[in-house]
Amino acid sequence: MHAIGLMSGTSLDGMDAALLETDGMRVLDFGPALTLPFDATTKFLLQRAVEDALEWRFDGDAPNSFTPAASALALCAQDAVQAVLNAAALDAEAVDVVGFHGQTVLHQPPTTRKRGKTCQIGDACALSSAIDIPVIYDFRSMDMASGGQGAPLAPAYHQALAVDLPKPVMILNIGGVGNLTWIGEDGAMLAFDTGPGNGPIDALISKAGAGEMDRGGIIAAKGQVNEASIETFLAADFFSAPPPKSLDRWDFDAHMVADMSLEDGAATLTAFCAATVARAIDWLPAPPKQILVCGGGRKNPTLMAALQARTKVPVYPVEENRWRGDALEAEAFAFLAVRHMLDMPISWPDTTGVAAPMRGGRLAQSTTAIF
Repeated sequence: MHAIGLMSGTSLDGMDAALLETDGMRVLDFGPALTLPFDATTKFLLQRAVEDALEWRFDGDAPNSFTPAASALALCAQDAVQAVLNAAALDAEAVDVVGFHGQTVLHQPPTTRKRGKTCQIGDACALSSAIDIPVIYDFRSMDMASGGQGAPLAPAYHQALAVDLPKPVMILNIGGVGNLTWIGEDGAMLAFDTGPGNGPIDALISKAGAGEMDRGGIIAAKGQVNEASIETFLAADFFSAPPPKSLDRWDFDAHMVADMSLEDGAATLTAFCAATVARAIDWLPAPPKQILVCGGGRKNPTLMAALQARTKVPVYPVEENRWRGDALEAEAFAFLAVRHMLDMPISWPDTTGVAAPMRGGRLAQSTTAIF
């Protein structure tokens, strides 16, 4: 099947889109991939929805801001799909399905005391109507309703990409949150969130008026790491809990280093991200032979050096293996959309903690469903 995947991350910088040919087990061919930046209005609407979701949490009706944000995201998704079709010189009829992740505004994993809740906004039905291609969306809710964490969901795709790599291997995604996929010699998988990723660093830089992120890790490279603070951060219950487990982007944030200078705070948060990955490796059945890094974190040399130093495992950006780092998450949701269409599972007990292998996602049908 030919599928287009769409993904927008916590940085709110744009819509990633990628075309794949896959049978749900293997990647048969890679088509064009691109990022369509959000315009100022779309970014504002998404940011407001994210902020309102922090107040919404578990109770009450969804904030009114979700509807305009979902509509704006669908329009951007429509443009991204058309851009991929144009780049591939294809008509819509050549694409079997679109996997539309939507924008995560809330991800509260379940605990022993509370049910979890996850919300990815995006008007999938309007998108499907506009592009005349079936759209699969809401990939996480079914897993969480069955007791799973709802994340991470990329392991099935990581396994397909890594089929010929020496095992054990670890794929580490560093977006707003960090998560890993470990694949053993027998194909067994273990996946879970490692801890905060770029999110707290981005928030610190933005709050200081120094940009939207620590580009190239330049600010962190000028600071001093506060190791005592890192040990305090690592004492949080999350790090002693066994996997599978997941985090919300806001479970750890820049306030943790509010008493530090910008440079020291960036250095400490960057080192903390690396330290959580080193701690996560302790949960693996066997140490990986290499760590392949995707997500925006792979573009931060200061973070990559910290990962190498703290894990004592060879660390490489996924491009070293000829994978497309900027497109990988969009590709993953194209892959998962095909698995939905073929009635194949997208999550397992050792990837999300769900009780049994589970199919995920919904086919856009109603014109009123926005998330």
